[in-house]
Amino acid sequence: MLENPSRPDTHFWRLSPLDLSARLGCGLTGLTSAEAAGRLDRFGRNSDAPPRIEGAARAILRRLLEPLSLILLVAGIISMLTGDEIGGLIIVLILALSIGLDTVQEGHAVRAAEILRRSVALKAEVKRDGGFREVEVDQVVPGDILRVRAGDIIPADALILEATAFTAGEAALTGEPYPVQKQAGTASGPDDTSNALFRGAVAQTGEAIALVVRTGRDTVFGAAASALAETQAPSPFERDLREFGLVIARATLALVLVVLTIRVVFGRPVLDSLLFAVALAVGLTPELLPMITTVTLSRGALRMAGRKVIVKRLAAIHDLGAMTVLCTDKTGTLTSAEITLARSLDAAGKDEVRAAQLGAIAASLGGDRGALDAALVAGRPDAAQGWTLAGRQAFDFSRRLGSVLATGPEGELLIVKGAPEAVLALCALDEQARQAAMARVHELATAGLRAVAVASRPWNGALRNVETEDETDLVFEGFCAFADPPKPTAAAAIARLAASGISLKILSGDDPVVVKRLAGLVGLNAERVLSGAEIAELSDEALIVQVRSTDAFGRLAPDQKSRIVKALQAGKDVVGFLGDGINDAPALKVADVGLSVDGATGVAQAAANMILLASDLEVVADGVEEGRRTFANILKYVRMGASSNFGNMLSMAAASIALPFLPMLPTQILLNNLLYDLSELGIPFDRVSAEATAQPQVWSMSRLVRFAAIMGPLSSLFDFLTFGALLYLFQASPDEFRTAWFVESMATQILVIFVIRTNGRPWRNWPDPALAASSLVALLVAMVLPFTPLGAWFGFVAPPPIMTAGIAVLVVVYLGCAELLKPFAIRAGRRS
Repeated sequence: MLENPSRPDTHFWRLSPLDLSARLGCGLTGLTSAEAAGRLDRFGRNSDAPPRIEGAARAILRRLLEPLSLILLVAGIISMLTGDEIGGLIIVLILALSIGLDTVQEGHAVRAAEILRRSVALKAEVKRDGGFREVEVDQVVPGDILRVRAGDIIPADALILEATAFTAGEAALTGEPYPVQKQAGTASGPDDTSNALFRGAVAQTGEAIALVVRTGRDTVFGAAASALAETQAPSPFERDLREFGLVIARATLALVLVVLTIRVVFGRPVLDSLLFAVALAVGLTPELLPMITTVTLSRGALRMAGRKVIVKRLAAIHDLGAMTVLCTDKTGTLTSAEITLARSLDAAGKDEVRAAQLGAIAASLGGDRGALDAALVAGRPDAAQGWTLAGRQAFDFSRRLGSVLATGPEGELLIVKGAPEAVLALCALDEQARQAAMARVHELATAGLRAVAVASRPWNGALRNVETEDETDLVFEGFCAFADPPKPTAAAAIARLAASGISLKILSGDDPVVVKRLAGLVGLNAERVLSGAEIAELSDEALIVQVRSTDAFGRLAPDQKSRIVKALQAGKDVVGFLGDGINDAPALKVADVGLSVDGATGVAQAAANMILLASDLEVVADGVEEGRRTFANILKYVRMGASSNFGNMLSMAAASIALPFLPMLPTQILLNNLLYDLSELGIPFDRVSAEATAQPQVWSMSRLVRFAAIMGPLSSLFDFLTFGALLYLFQASPDEFRTAWFVESMATQILVIFVIRTNGRPWRNWPDPALAASSLVALLVAMVLPFTPLGAWFGFVAPPPIMTAGIAVLVVVYLGCAELLKPFAIRAGRRS
């Protein structure tokens, strides 16, 4: 039985063509059409699994079945059935609006795999029945002999059999900005893939013939597609919202059952008790939470767009604010992805412009114009003035050098440039000088620089094209050193993120030596860089330990990036990932917050939750502040419910059991709930203090419970004081009792928002006018209504002035106590 060559852990580039063809069960002369058809049945099409596209109806149903959504839906239906058609309709409309906005916002993600499939070649050239011919790319099978030329997108993972001056751009796969030389031969180690082609890379120069080994989902590229096709796990915010919904559901059900049971046991009217319990359930339901959440997140998305961040998934705004670790690719995010001439050294290793000057002349006249040549010309743009081309020998990838014969101010000069070991071998140097030069190359590599050697000699004889035998007895001029430098803003942005409680880790496909140098330049811990080969030897448990103390990772495969993200998540971190290549797609998908950039591959943008219009960490830092500001406003609503609304409903439940009459009629409870909700409509527009955005914001149920454990009983205490005053001090009738308590309940619930909306003193941090207006208008309606003819419709009577004054005093004292206890409630939350 043949070994399946598509196993992702098979390092096929370490095998010889004969060994590999034996495993594949094929020869090295191509397949027949019949053999190809059989392999197509066995291995499947060279394409990716279609994404599981969720229809609109299914997406809406999934959101509707969330605990909080179900509570709201039931509350709305019950309200309508018990006579409050308007209130019930409002609840249902709010729920429908929230679900609709979420569905539209997140609908973009289902097109991720489709974008991925469209980004590869549609045709491929393979050898069938003894000759090369074009076939549809999805017809390529393991065992095919493939030919790729400059400009082609490589359609499969393959082992090179022959190559002529062939280079491939693998930046989208590996993150390495330099073109990669590819040639036939034996790999020098597990990380040496110079003899392998990978699907999704782009052939830049030359031509190669290769044996296809992996196709479709078994390729490195296909692994990214498979990751995008998977259903994304709920984000931290979605998980927290679900947990909050379950807590509310349990509390509501328990309170309603207790109140209903006790009232029936004590012989109270069953229908009145049932209607009261239902109204109590509606009052406990945070029906505005979906709207507050959606509107607040939508406003955050608009503000983030102004800060050059496009939000695709609203929940990701909160998750960005909660982020504790940001993982980022190197190329294009920390660096500019533009190769530049960094240094020019003479033969002794001293800074001297001559090597760069001669290199730029050769680059300008030679016509090769690869990425390094472009950097040379950009670094010395006037070098070729006065020089003309007399002859040349194009860059030879097997010899790894090229030559030009130029005439100019120095006469006739042969200039040779290329790989240091290749050029130095042609120079008139002794062994000691050659070893010293190669040691210098290693020093430059340690500094994150790639070296190109330059040599020359005066030309004697007639002008003609350069031959290989002319490239002898050269004078070693020195090295040109190239860099993909860090962005000027990178170090400051990383320091800003660190001050905000966010640590940064580099996850790169580039050489660990280069990654280590970059980490040091931008202020990260560069003592140790974990390589992909080392990570492959670690268990998941061991990796969880290692990622805590390591800031930089190099030579990573795409699946290893996602492993690191999962290891950080296992340590309870909220993890963001910033990347722009195909190799980043799996990590973008599994991260809590996936960030891509404008100009990134379509795959990366499709996998991300947010797209940065400027590829700069400063933009991420701005987005983090916006995310925390958004969450702070959502938390205000939740805190309000925990501090006063829930406390008032508990008091009402207790009073309904102890009193011989209902403390508030069902219609009064629903009116109370409606006005309270209207008062909070301005929350999404409120200002947020700098203190609230200083550190990661996490929705912790334990913090909310502790906050409620302090502020809730305070509210209930003043409710009981109100009950006592009304019954024993003012001798209130049932209607007066209900009216006075309605006024006290509305005043305390609405005004406490001005206390708990800020961690500091309210008079030092004024609310936004929108919140002040919505709160005070709702309060005015609640205060005036009992004194108008309309109040009689709800069972209100105008309370005596002395009773009204007593209620006002209790409200003022309550707000003062809330302000005094607030720091203890907030401090209790911080310790969690």
